[in-house]
Amino acid sequence: MQDFRDLLKTTDPDVAAALAGEERRQKGGVEMIPSENYTYPEVLALLGSVFTNKYSEGYPGRRYYGGQDFTDAVEELARARACAVFRAGHANVQPLSGSPMNQAVYLGFLKPGDTVLGMELSHGGHLTHGAPASHMGRLFNFVRYKTDPARAGAIDFDALRATALAARPRMVLCGFSSYPRDLDYVAFKAIADEVGALTMADVSHIGGLIAGGVLNNPMDAGFDFMTTTTHKSLRGPRGGMILCKAEHAKKIDSSVFPGLQGGPHMNVVAGVAVTLRIAATPPFRAYAGQVIANAKALAEALLADGIQLITGGTDNHMMVIDTVASFGLDGAEAERVLDAIGITTNKQIVPDDPRPPLKPSGIRLGTPAATTRGMREAEMRELAGLIAEALRHPADEAVLTRLKSACGEICTRFPVPGIG
Repeated sequence: MQDFRDLLKTTDPDVAAALAGEERRQKGGVEMIPSENYTYPEVLALLGSVFTNKYSEGYPGRRYYGGQDFTDAVEELARARACAVFRAGHANVQPLSGSPMNQAVYLGFLKPGDTVLGMELSHGGHLTHGAPASHMGRLFNFVRYKTDPARAGAIDFDALRATALAARPRMVLCGFSSYPRDLDYVAFKAIADEVGALTMADVSHIGGLIAGGVLNNPMDAGFDFMTTTTHKSLRGPRGGMILCKAEHAKKIDSSVFPGLQGGPHMNVVAGVAVTLRIAATPPFRAYAGQVIANAKALAEALLADGIQLITGGTDNHMMVIDTVASFGLDGAEAERVLDAIGITTNKQIVPDDPRPPLKPSGIRLGTPAATTRGMREAEMRELAGLIAEALRHPADEAVLTRLKSACGEICTRFPVPGIG
């Protein structure tokens, strides 16, 4: 690897400098964006391996190019391991990212104009769940359910059922990008069955926590489809997977290829195979449990300091701070302040947010990456204190400088895997 770095410095010193800078940033700060993580050194090696060179359009045993003995082997391993980890009848590991994996399900099983019942975006849903700005939002008719502030942000399944009975959706979709609670997949499935709808769960954020056995698994509830990215709490390379019932296998595969994508990125597929092998081990299950323990410790410390969290806490790896209510700062300002002290977060809309998406009312925090570095509950409480003090003194350079030093001291105790 060092030889390649030396070559890069000679070939393109500007890119080499950017790479070195990004390594310093990751080592010297705490990554608290809930959708980010540090992948395994083995995966980093595979991403830069000769699998990058190979075209593999098609599926194992049915490729459009020769020379597929070893690509077939890694894809078969990835598919079999995905089915075992998630207790699914079939797995497609070729989606290039989260957006096309969801599109492949919609396009494979819905007709233009069909109705999909999904979570309201400001209440935690995702852009790929039918945002008006997305192509899928224009192609299909998305109707929404919300969380209920009177129930501490829980989903009101009576209201959801009433919406389903009125809209008669072809698909009931659950999953989120900023909802801090676990989901009742059995309740979703019962409503979908009542209206004759397909069921789909996008668990991109919590795929690793489901694999680790610490959150509910929609496949155990009889869902038709479960999609997940492979890089967030799962710690793999950046890609996507579709898990489904065996009866949907042929249609899903044809929807991914040739319906939507060309050749898969086999370096990523190989990385997914390794990731899924690790996800089946006791140390990974312990990691998943620690991610949640850390999130609960962080949330409890923030709440004890008088900070307002959406839903009043967390069941999973993330939480959303209402920064306007807590500090009088919009999410963009809060993100900038925390960046200045070495804590990376992201601005986030809150339920029925009156503010625009680029200057919303909150920020998201998550614990997968910090947990990967070995941080535990004590460090979460330290970080909660740094976050609170920084956001209460956003313009005090002396305070921010001191907090940046304190954050850096925490980071020196916990190396980043693959970087050191």
